Amino acid sequence: MMMAEENHMVWVRCYAELNDRLPDRWKQREFAFALDEADTVRSVIARLGIPEEDVDAALRNGESVAPDSVLASGDRLSLYPVFESFDISGITRMRHAPLRAPRFVLDVHLGKLATFMRMMGLDAMYETGYADDELVSISVHEARALLSKDRRLLEHPTLTRAYFVKATDPKEQLVEVLARYQLSGAIRPFTRCLLCNRLLVSVSKADVRTEAGVPERVQEEFEEFFRCPSCQKLYWKGSHYKRMQLFIADTLAKADRAQ
Repeated sequence: MMMAEENHMVWVRCYAELNDRLPDRWKQREFAFALDEADTVRSVIARLGIPEEDVDAALRNGESVAPDSVLASGDRLSLYPVFESFDISGITRMRHAPLRAPRFVLDVHLGKLATFMRMMGLDAMYETGYADDELVSISVHEARALLSKDRRLLEHPTLTRAYFVKATDPKEQLVEVLARYQLSGAIRPFTRCLLCNRLLVSVSKADVRTEAGVPERVQEEFEEFFRCPSCQKLYWKGSHYKRMQLFIADTLAKADRAQ
């Protein structure tokens, strides 16, 4: 790239995996970038070789800006990827809807939170046997935000998506995570297995009638049934359903107020 005069430069800083697209001399640091006439946030992103869909938010001189905002000489532009570790909940996103479905992995201390998140339809991996190195590997290689109560674990140098859950009560933890990641629009209640995290599949009532272990009252009273393709657990909208609906509505209201 041709060098430009100092007063025709914009200062750029890319975070986390956005650095993968940059030459080594620009990675993990602020760098000067030659500014063309009428350059916008969008055009600079394109000229850097970063796909716009990989950028979730942009700050110009510390203020959130839209993709078509025109840049001026001396501006400082910070670019953030989707769901990385920095808290960008209070700034303008590059688009109205998230590009990728939010995905999480939780440490051993957050089992009840994982169940609640699955009830909400969120992709929340959790196993009591996960070692710290496994959690880090899953987070990095599967682009999952790691939720943890272990500050030491979250200091691992390779993590780019991580959050320390402050609350101790699982219901409060759920509100905290929903607010932190602005997940209200991603909620799909009762679509995941509470045990396995797999998406449920619809099962016909006729198939349920032939299945051992399903009470006759349940077979007669309910019309919709869903099964986990992994553990084979069967779900229906029983007496607990309305109570869970109220819990979800209350939780979402609290999360919206907390944002």
